[in-house]
Amino acid sequence: MTATLNRPEVGTGRVVWFTGLSGAGKSTLASALHAELTARSVATELLDGDAVRENLSKGLGFSREDRDTNVRRIAFVAGLLARHGVTVLVSAISPYEATRREVLSALPNPTEVYVDAPLSVVTERDVKGLYLRALAGEIAHFTGVSDPYEAPRNPDLHLRTDRISVDEGLTALLAHLGYGA
Repeated sequence: MTATLNRPEVGTGRVVWFTGLSGAGKSTLASALHAELTARSVATELLDGDAVRENLSKGLGFSREDRDTNVRRIAFVAGLLARHGVTVLVSAISPYEATRREVLSALPNPTEVYVDAPLSVVTERDVKGLYLRALAGEIAHFTGVSDPYEAPRNPDLHLRTDRISVDEGLTALLAHLGYGA
């Protein structure tokens, strides 16, 4: 007699992928959504790009190949969690359209959220002064300045964080994901 493993159905969870420039508000919105879904007893995990780069992708640089490797690693973990019923919130710049399309197409129930703010706004928000240093040519390969950021052409949700508050963004996210306000 052969034993059959009870495997969760693919697609029981979902992946909400926040993309945008550094300082656009990805982590802020993802954290707000994480807190709200957790309060509603939704199994939720937050994969923040900075934390993942430090722990899962340590040693990778900022070449296109390394950035793509980082995004693929994040997607791999997100997919594993989502296949086990978890709502996974990914907050990662993920600058290249083709790589985002590739990973999103392989994930269960993906939602792409473009967190958008103009360069002038993200530069103002940048407490570390990285944008100013990049604009002065002191930092090479800085996304949105000396390295490209390819904005999504047709995201599932487009949030202009220079025009809305965090609460308004959270309300839009909850409505889009079917959780109501």
